Amino acid sequence: MDNSSGVGVLDKAALVLSALESGPATLAGLVAATGLARPTAHRLAVALEHHRMVARDMQGRFILGPRLSELAAAAGEDRLLATAGPVLTHLRDVTGESAQLYRRQGDMRICVAAAERLSGLRDTVPVGSTLTMKAGSSAQILMAWEEPERLHRGLQGARFTATALSGVRRRGWAQSIGEREPGVASVSAPVRGPSNRVVAAVSVSGPIERLTRHPGRMHAQAVIDAAGRLSEALRRSGG
Repeated sequence: MDNSSGVGVLDKAALVLSALESGPATLAGLVAATGLARPTAHRLAVALEHHRMVARDMQGRFILGPRLSELAAAAGEDRLLATAGPVLTHLRDVTGESAQLYRRQGDMRICVAAAERLSGLRDTVPVGSTLTMKAGSSAQILMAWEEPERLHRGLQGARFTATALSGVRRRGWAQSIGEREPGVASVSAPVRGPSNRVVAAVSVSGPIERLTRHPGRMHAQAVIDAAGRLSEALRRSGG
């Protein structure tokens, strides 16, 4: 058959996973969908369960396992980083300010990509820097669309309020003026994955003297456009 790789056991395992793509299946359902012998289908499903690629639901039926979504998330992160370089460079060139990409990691946010301003005073956030989720425009973005309970917890001790985050959701961008660091302003917008969930925040940052006390007025559209390009790249490759 056309989709044979020549490695029989892998081809049969792929049949099992493909059969589960349409939803939970009993062993009899797997046998019917794959055409495999009952003992073979059972043996493969249990082996895949061992590797967390298959799991069971409350009724004991086979379903796709958590390992697949972990791998998909890692693939999505790689796609995001592969696309981020040119998008951040363009954002830096359009605004004249340093551009960063942040992802949430537990109770912190981490700078996973950046394009530095080429000259003059910089607001450097090196790639790999771990910053607080309690202050800054990208923290507001990464927090604003969280489910209510996590949002409530995250607001405790934060420099921004629930009302501010409501405004962020309405506008689709956030700004901060000296919130994380005195004298520094920033503007951020959300990057969304194929499921429309916010997976990252794109930011530009620089001194208040340049960005003024209304940095969103100057740079919100450029940041939104950059975030949109990254979201579109994730949709195209992972939709």
